[in-house]
Amino acid sequence: MLDLRLLRDEPEVVRAALARRGADGLLDDVLAADARRREIVHRIDELKHAQNVLSKDIGSAAPDDRRSLIEQASALKADIEALEPKLQDVEEQLQMLASTLPNLPHDSVPDGASEEDNHEVRRWGEPREIPNPEDHLDIGQRLGIIDTQRAARASGSRFGFFVGAAVHLEFALVRLAIDTLIGRGFIPVVPPVLVRREVMFGAGELPGDEAQYYLTQDGLYLTGTSEQSLLALHMDETLEEEQLPLRYLAFSSCFRREAGTYGKDTRGIFRVHQFDKVEMFSFTRPDQSWDEHEFLLSCEEELLRAIGIPYRVMNVCTGDMGKKAAKQYDIDAWFPGQGRYRELTSCSNCTDYQTRRSHIRLKGKRGGLPHTLNGTAFAMRTLAALLENNQQPDGGVDIPSSLHPYLPQGMTRIDPPA
Repeated sequence: MLDLRLLRDEPEVVRAALARRGADGLLDDVLAADARRREIVHRIDELKHAQNVLSKDIGSAAPDDRRSLIEQASALKADIEALEPKLQDVEEQLQMLASTLPNLPHDSVPDGASEEDNHEVRRWGEPREIPNPEDHLDIGQRLGIIDTQRAARASGSRFGFFVGAAVHLEFALVRLAIDTLIGRGFIPVVPPVLVRREVMFGAGELPGDEAQYYLTQDGLYLTGTSEQSLLALHMDETLEEEQLPLRYLAFSSCFRREAGTYGKDTRGIFRVHQFDKVEMFSFTRPDQSWDEHEFLLSCEEELLRAIGIPYRVMNVCTGDMGKKAAKQYDIDAWFPGQGRYRELTSCSNCTDYQTRRSHIRLKGKRGGLPHTLNGTAFAMRTLAALLENNQQPDGGVDIPSSLHPYLPQGMTRIDPPA
């Protein structure tokens, strides 16, 4: 959520920033609700001040005057009681309206409407020349390690079974990510995957995001990313400046409806309803957050380089960036089976957008609110990219040497069935 004082003090600056995201039309309603709230608060303060003056006068008034003063005090009390529900209503309206505003984009974020307008920052690695490359699903089915047809019987479309070598490969990637990031100062966490509505609100997923699964019987949401539960780790707390940066990495299953994407990326495990992920999450001082953003990005790049997958770093444009992000990098990996780069990981600086909604404060010389950042260290798409980039002419898949220590002894490739 944005700082209401900023909206109030610099409305045209905020309007120009929101216009870059196509959301400037929401600002007037927020400012009108804020003005109405301040008007009611001011009137209540005036009435309470008058009450205090009357209370003193009643104590020193002559008996003949006291009755009149008491009647005036009763009238003031009635006026205050009549205004209090109006204040509550306008505060709820203000919060609802303000919560729909996206974060303000950083100056370095390119303007644009879709992923076609994202700007390339750099590339790493040269795509291999693979004659007649297969996509990850063809490879997985042929090797007997990915089964989406049987998963459809169990759960419907957009699910998959990992079998045998795919399981070893996934957890090798997870272990590589965890060991690498622990060495970079991250604290490992296995978080809950069911959270309350206020957690989703604090993370910026609500209102308006229907991509989350909601369990009506229990009033809980299935998390679409560990970011949501990691933010809640310090909800309603005050962090010490000396603690920061506070870095977490979490492994969990994640769940998304992928509403509105049917007909797009439905093949294989690229866009599924359930997937595993290792997520990085940082709490930082405001003056550290842009350096931290580059640090998280460097961690993502380090992991991809360790397994030799060619990629490009993209500075995501205003129209493609997540609502809560002030700046977002995507890393697109090369997928030989599709003959193009596809989004693999994401890394965002959310500034104080989430901490304001989650009531997380900062104690120290600067005070204020800490900033939050998140980044994907591993997702199941990484496994898909690994299969496609390491397919061999004999139909097998070579496994990068960086993963060998995490695999069963002697497992250095996945051989095709005899």
